[in-house]
Amino acid sequence: MVTTEEGTHTVFDGTKLYTKTWKSDTSPRAIVAFVHGFSDHSLASHGIEVRAFDQRGWGRSVTTPKQRGLTGPTSLVLSDIHSFLLSLVPLTKTASPSSPIPLFLMGHSMGGGEVLHYVLNPASPYHKQFSSPNRGQDTVTLKGVLAFSPFVALHPSSRPLGITVVLGRLAGKLLPRFHLRNQLDPKFLCRDEKVCADYVADPLCHETGTLEGLAGLLDRAAWLEKLPASSSSPSYAAAEEAVPPIWIGHGTDDRITSFDATKRFVDVLSARDKTFKVYEGAYHKLHAEPYNVKEQLVKDISDWILERSGTLVSSTSVDENAAVSNTVDSSATEDQTQEVDNSTQNDKAKL
Repeated sequence: MVTTEEGTHTVFDGTKLYTKTWKSDTSPRAIVAFVHGFSDHSLASHGIEVRAFDQRGWGRSVTTPKQRGLTGPTSLVLSDIHSFLLSLVPLTKTASPSSPIPLFLMGHSMGGGEVLHYVLNPASPYHKQFSSPNRGQDTVTLKGVLAFSPFVALHPSSRPLGITVVLGRLAGKLLPRFHLRNQLDPKFLCRDEKVCADYVADPLCHETGTLEGLAGLLDRAAWLEKLPASSSSPSYAAAEEAVPPIWIGHGTDDRITSFDATKRFVDVLSARDKTFKVYEGAYHKLHAEPYNVKEQLVKDISDWILERSGTLVSSTSVDENAAVSNTVDSSATEDQTQEVDNSTQNDKAKL
């Protein structure tokens, strides 16, 4: 039986972020921290506990309209992820301090780009903790990182004009908290028309971002695209030793984020353990896609996590997964580019 719990997590500056947890009635075989989009009972049914939070500026972490889209700069985005992961470290040790429950980090779309940035950028708090003189028992140790439909680059059909980006960056330096609407054609999200209609009807999909947030989003994507050029630097070479196993999945017909950019990224990514899963014909929201895609995604992710946890006993069939993923998504809110759903809102199949 899978149960859910709602709560809040207080980050370093005192901001309270809404959280939601999906757990089974047995001891977890792994814990997954999720950044916007997928978390639901499908993984929990495999003994994988899922803990998600709504990032600042999104979902139920927003308490006033003025807070919509106020994600802050990239440093704050990564700091919030690190803070949430630190809060999970004690939970991994509840069964046995000497044999902690494996901890994974996963993200979709904008969140996918963020989790990759978190584990690959030498300047992120994840890497800084290893050189900190105060390093102690609360160090975040990840068994793996997963990203599906990650924002490495926008698909050409969703990409803003170059002049728009330039002017937006300039304006963002003067008016970082200036709100703007960024509407996305919902038919690009999924091949299930009901999913698209639910997105349009959802009041929490506020489609509001800020100039600062948009600039940060584009900067993170640009950094990932340029990663091959920086991989020879001493700082990256040192950071590479701490990079955990990486799993990336993308649909070939995604018209929100670029499949081609993701493939190029994976091809040149220097990692000791990397997996790239291609979903032929699939759109952006893999976790809501029909034609057995979402069930296959659950199986692929579950098997990969449990294999690296050392707890994969047998491979669950796709049909069995289908039985537990009818309400696949619990999301309600989209990010600045409206690519992802905030995973922690409700248990309806929004995507």
